[in-house]
Amino acid sequence: MLFNEVIFGPVKSRRFGVSLGINLLPVDNKLCNFECIYCECGWTEEKRGKAEFADRLVIAAALRARLIQMKQEGVKPDAITFAGNGEPTMHPEFAGIVEDVAKVRDELSPGTQIVVLSNAMLADREQVRRGLMKADRRILKLDAGDAQTFRLINGPQSETTYQKITNTLESYAGKAEVQTMFLTAKHDGHVIDNTTAASVSLWIQELKRIKPLLVQLYSVDREAPLHSVKPVSKEILERIAEQVRREGIRAEVF
Repeated sequence: MLFNEVIFGPVKSRRFGVSLGINLLPVDNKLCNFECIYCECGWTEEKRGKAEFADRLVIAAALRARLIQMKQEGVKPDAITFAGNGEPTMHPEFAGIVEDVAKVRDELSPGTQIVVLSNAMLADREQVRRGLMKADRRILKLDAGDAQTFRLINGPQSETTYQKITNTLESYAGKAEVQTMFLTAKHDGHVIDNTTAASVSLWIQELKRIKPLLVQLYSVDREAPLHSVKPVSKEILERIAEQVRREGIRAEVF
């Protein structure tokens, strides 16, 4: 599933209520530095094309038009969410675009939160950090507690290390939320299950170091590109969340 507009929705989000989405990436192909086995946009290699990022002025104008339309319809979004066809922080003007979005939001929809969903691979870069800190909520991905599981689930498309990702997350201590997808699968001859006692224990140790504002636990609710991916039950998610809470970290299940 690809988003074929720069501004999409509003949609009813499990986590953000009435959410208006922003896609900074090409509208006809996926652009990401991860290859997550559960990504609703499909495999990167199958959807790779020319890297035509959305134009900054077009984004601001399209958001303004959509918010005016929603206001006329009597609908106010709870969130404006950077998501779309891959990793939003890959846009070279990411920081400036977040600033533009904040100005339009302040004018037409005050009180609506600006949310960025990111895999955190580029979150150590100054331009990306500046953009993330202009948002109201920074929600960064951590699907594993060890390097092997990280590579099997998230398939980073560079030589970046798990340690680099977790160090970056730690640099946002007290300023960002963590989202974690729990699942089971078989991939490249490996059985993947990040809900086991050992996997959860390693993941919680990382959370204790990262000190997130909140941990969001969820599972698959759409078809995944890797067909062996299976969701886990709400009971399992609640059990894991309770372990997180016992460490003094807020956790919510979606």
